[in-house]
Amino acid sequence: MKLIEVAYLLGLRPRPRRYGTVVDEHFLPDGERIEIAHWLHPRAYRAVPSAAILAQLRRFLRPGDVAIDIGAHAGDTALPMALTVGPGGAVIALEPNPYVHPVLAANAALNPGRVRIIPYPFAAMREAGTYQFHYGEPGFCNGGFHEGLSRWRHRSAFTVEVEGRNLAELMAREHPDLLARLRFIKVDTEGFDLAVLETLDAVLAERRPILQVEMFSLKHAPGGYREQLYHFLVQRRYDLFRVDGDRDFFAEAVTPANLLRWQSCDVCCVPEESRATVSGLPAP
Repeated sequence: MKLIEVAYLLGLRPRPRRYGTVVDEHFLPDGERIEIAHWLHPRAYRAVPSAAILAQLRRFLRPGDVAIDIGAHAGDTALPMALTVGPGGAVIALEPNPYVHPVLAANAALNPGRVRIIPYPFAAMREAGTYQFHYGEPGFCNGGFHEGLSRWRHRSAFTVEVEGRNLAELMAREHPDLLARLRFIKVDTEGFDLAVLETLDAVLAERRPILQVEMFSLKHAPGGYREQLYHFLVQRRYDLFRVDGDRDFFAEAVTPANLLRWQSCDVCCVPEESRATVSGLPAP
């Protein structure tokens, strides 16, 4: 643990700090001009869609499809999803952090007629309510709901109250038309991913979307968490593949033999019956 983290956890914390937003132009690989809102936090990812990630998303997303981005942050993954599915599709983007959600909302409002991003300022939780999220520094860039972990384990001393909703209930109530076209769900919730997927179990069974899921850091996750997440997905007849950044969403098959090889990684999960719809998959 870093000395500054110890100081923060002992109460020697600076005041929260808010960072601004800047909007600039970007040209896609085909030359099309779009506008992108960037959060000025020094640790924030820039929401610039690379040619590589657009190519990877096109391996399984088509115009008119619907995607869900859980833990959307400033929109760095929601935007390339939205560009891939086009204005006839949609991306439901959830980001509860009040320090960064305005940037996501700005990206949702930009490029009308080219993308459709529907931003929500709440977390995907088991039930509606107010929850305390933890972050590691005063700018609130990266954090989440660390269920069952002590502060000395998750090392995040800065707290903020956020609103939570049950996403399956919201989709059924507010977006049944979009739910019928659901093709992809990305979950990045700092170790709460399994709980989120459990709330969506009926959706997974009915719609069978492709999933991108964070395998949370072995250093910070509870013992056995990754194995539990792996078995949840396999029991629902998903094949798992390690995501190699933007370069390859299906770099290699993930199995019990290599599950713990990586300190942290994302996995892309394909329903067994949908393997033929994704190009270039390695053997399971």
